[in-house]
Amino acid sequence: MSTGPVTKSAVSIGEAAALYELAPSTVRWWERRGVLTPPARDGGGRRYRDHDLRRLGVAYLCRVVGRLPLDRAAVVTSGKATLSGWQRVVGEQIDLLDQEVEQLRAARDYLRHLLRCETDDMAECPVLEGELARNTPVGRGPGGDLVAAARAAGNGGRPARSRRPARDETPPDQPACDEKAARCPGCRGPVAQTPRGRPRTYCSRACQQRAYRARRDTRS
Repeated sequence: MSTGPVTKSAVSIGEAAALYELAPSTVRWWERRGVLTPPARDGGGRRYRDHDLRRLGVAYLCRVVGRLPLDRAAVVTSGKATLSGWQRVVGEQIDLLDQEVEQLRAARDYLRHLLRCETDDMAECPVLEGELARNTPVGRGPGGDLVAAARAAGNGGRPARSRRPARDETPPDQPACDEKAARCPGCRGPVAQTPRGRPRTYCSRACQQRAYRARRDTRS
């Protein structure tokens, strides 16, 4: 923690947080996780000078704009890593964001396609069969038999005679991991944590929905 003299050209934690539309508790949390270096104090309260506000701004950009997890943001914002060290972290985050961008593009393209449908009931859409085959993990069964496809999917693709008895209990959700090792329980990919709010468990809404359907099918 800085112990140098505090000049009058400094602001409180509330004012510093308000500059970036953050809660003071968020700023304190970032300090505890190493994203920020605690500033000098005056009368027991934090006092943020120009340099402190600039570092808080970098933390805001990395966490809120760049969506870096806390441990990765700390590498960039703490001022302790080498140039190559924090640039490697940033490059890895760009790769993850590229994956998310591709998923969002696929979602947008499908929804645009959906708008061109002229059928009142989407379940009766004449092109639905092709869309299911292209965009769902299992697709259609032989001859377009959805019942057979669902039965095979529920049985893990094994013949009916080798099917295991259904379990009565619902498999518990995988507990949220520590942010340093957060992995999506659906696809096992990394989970990008949001800078505000509760920690995320799934990497995307798609993985969350697939997990929900799996739990629902187990109950049925």
